[in-house]
Amino acid sequence: MRAARRIVVKVGSSLVTNDGRGLDEAAIEEWSRQISALVRDGREVIMVSSGAIAEGMKRLGWTTRPKEIHELQAAAAVGQMGLAQMYETRLRAHGLGSAQVLLTHADLADRERYLNARSTLLTLLKLGVVPVINENDTVVNDEIKFGDNDTLGALVANLVEADALVILTDQKGLYTADPRKDPAAQFVHEALAGDPALEAMAGGAGSSLGKGGMITKILAAKRAAGSGASTVIAWGREHDVLVRLTQGESIGTLLVAQTAKTQARKQWMADHLQMRGAVVVDAGAARKLLEEGKSLLPIGMTAVEGEFSRGEVIAVRDEQGAEIARGLANYASSEARLLCRKPSGEFEKLLGYVAEPEMVHRDNLVLMR
Repeated sequence: MRAARRIVVKVGSSLVTNDGRGLDEAAIEEWSRQISALVRDGREVIMVSSGAIAEGMKRLGWTTRPKEIHELQAAAAVGQMGLAQMYETRLRAHGLGSAQVLLTHADLADRERYLNARSTLLTLLKLGVVPVINENDTVVNDEIKFGDNDTLGALVANLVEADALVILTDQKGLYTADPRKDPAAQFVHEALAGDPALEAMAGGAGSSLGKGGMITKILAAKRAAGSGASTVIAWGREHDVLVRLTQGESIGTLLVAQTAKTQARKQWMADHLQMRGAVVVDAGAARKLLEEGKSLLPIGMTAVEGEFSRGEVIAVRDEQGAEIARGLANYASSEARLLCRKPSGEFEKLLGYVAEPEMVHRDNLVLMR
């Protein structure tokens, strides 16, 4: 954790709402103080916070979590107001701005919306603002929901290519068995994310407030590891837990990602079996890609093949038709055709806007030979 510069912190319902007794202002203040210390240390922090439905239940006077989707959505709508206000107030007291970001699975399953969400979050971080993310429970149904904020935390870590995911919970970390039932249970200080043995250790469901248990955290760590982010599962009320983790202290359970961040993203692109399209480049552009590690600029493109959307993986072919690279397209095929052989200074005149100066940025490009 010492080297982590971009960190996603997920906090669970039982922590945020003090086991259902309403928002825990002291806890949110404590995390806000620690986040400000991390930001002053040059780190970027994104919060994924549960608690909207639980806070809404409290405000509506409900003692049992409803089962009807429209009642859950109503509770989320009521509770989200208080949750966002609390984070804004406490973060602002420490000199930080905050932004409420509500996501659904559909936002991240659609590649263009995925890129838009990514751009928004990265812009907020660049501006020194702390995004506070929750599932958009007011509109979700079974088809578009994440199901729990552990999963959402992992997906956000992948989205922004975070270095680490910290899941703060009401447990110290992972044990080899449930310590409440098995006195021989051993604490797991460190393991490899994705190890199948971890799922067997994790056990079953969590509290009446949250949806997940330790198993969702193990699966979230496995998912985050796919983009190279390691995960820490720790007790949220541990004193200075975030600060101490970034100072290199061992707290909770560390689940180590086995794949480096850039390797993971490029492996994902290299593993694509089907691609909707390709761009053909001249000899000069091919040389810059293969020998100089440059991005692909539209001025070096001679043709566009197939139909694809912004954010899809496309092939890059040389003039002989051989695939030399593949990567994420910054422009759709219809736009790319207009940009062939054009310098970036003409993009706005041709398209009415400028997304990026490159067709494929070198960070989102993998060489195929």
